[in-house]
Amino acid sequence: MGNSALKSHLETSQKTGVFQLMGKGLQEFPEELQRLTSNLRTVDLSGNKIEVLPASIGNFIHMKSLTLNANRLTTLPPEISKLKKLETLSLNQNQLQRVPGALCELKALRTLSLSGNLLSELPPGLGALRHLDLLDLSHNKIQTIPPEVQELQAIELNLNQNQISSVAPSIAQCPRLKVLRLEENCLELSAVPQSVLVQSQVSLLSLEGNLFEVKKLRDMEGYDKVPLCYHPSTICKIQHSLDHEIQTCLKATHILILNKETR
Repeated sequence: MGNSALKSHLETSQKTGVFQLMGKGLQEFPEELQRLTSNLRTVDLSGNKIEVLPASIGNFIHMKSLTLNANRLTTLPPEISKLKKLETLSLNQNQLQRVPGALCELKALRTLSLSGNLLSELPPGLGALRHLDLLDLSHNKIQTIPPEVQELQAIELNLNQNQISSVAPSIAQCPRLKVLRLEENCLELSAVPQSVLVQSQVSLLSLEGNLFEVKKLRDMEGYDKVPLCYHPSTICKIQHSLDHEIQTCLKATHILILNKETR
């Protein structure tokens, strides 16, 4: 990208607080952005070739959204912990093998998206993120969900398309968990914790594409204790879009989504 084009982007960003430069073949985080540390609220550098985030990323103390999808990141600097106002961090489709403890200091985070990396375990310490709405760990290499999962504060946990064969029953103790996605893993029916059906706050459970027919869940003890949509006392609406997002739920209940359709 030419200097004049970059200069134009910088001038616009100074006014708007938003810097977006996607798919331009950038190999490093633009040093020129340091001029805007007091202005920038949103940065999106997706689809580039960035391998390293500089320590200077910690200077962007007013940033609320950082998106670096489809780059070549293998690690994150500890200075990222200084982004105390960050609410959205999206690092999909990189080459991260672990999540540094520094991320656990981003207490304002509401969305943490790490889909399509090389993670082999549930990142420890994420329970410190008390305001987390969405944790997306889909398309990784995670094999087991450990007991520590109960510390998670996320409302939605996406673990689709991993290699999960074991889920700790303590997942039912996640205090805010409403949506649990476990599609296309390596789960046997016996590996699905009964506690998720009868003791958790989960209102949408997605299990298609594992090592059992989803309809066999009906044979599990506790299945009949899970109210389905439309229970007479329940008024709810689920828009089951391609990304399976819940749009509204007007009254708390347990809803089990089987075979990608509401029953």
